[in-house]
Amino acid sequence: SKHVIKKIPWTTAKNFTVEIGRQQIEELISTWDIHESWLHHSEFLEEEELKDSKRYHYRACWGLPTRRKPIPRATASVYFVIVISKLKPDTAPVEVFYRLESSRLIRRPEQCEFREKWLQDIIENKIVCAERL
Repeated sequence: SKHVIKKIPWTTAKNFTVEIGRQQIEELISTWDIHESWLHHSEFLEEEELKDSKRYHYRACWGLPTRRKPIPRATASVYFVIVISKLKPDTAPVEVFYRLESSRLIRRPEQCEFREKWLQDIIENKIVCAERL
């Protein structure tokens, strides 16, 4: 079955704040088809000034706590970048990209449906690595 990717109406450059960016990332995450047992927290990391844009970096850290193990053995991070172009009018919406901690592939939310399996794979790989050590 083909899932419809839910699109977020991203804020405009002129209305953007670090907190609105974090709230919109939370809004995006809420559209992802992820089991409720996954918990996450999101945080702003840094602002980056480039010649033709400003980039705002965020991270959402995911884990699967249980009653028996309330602190997960491993976590998986998803890194977000909100880009404000200095070349476009300030009424243009911000652009949003994300990547998984284990990957260099940069994804756009409106072009790619997030998969819970990506988080599972990161955590399983970390646990396997830890057990080898």
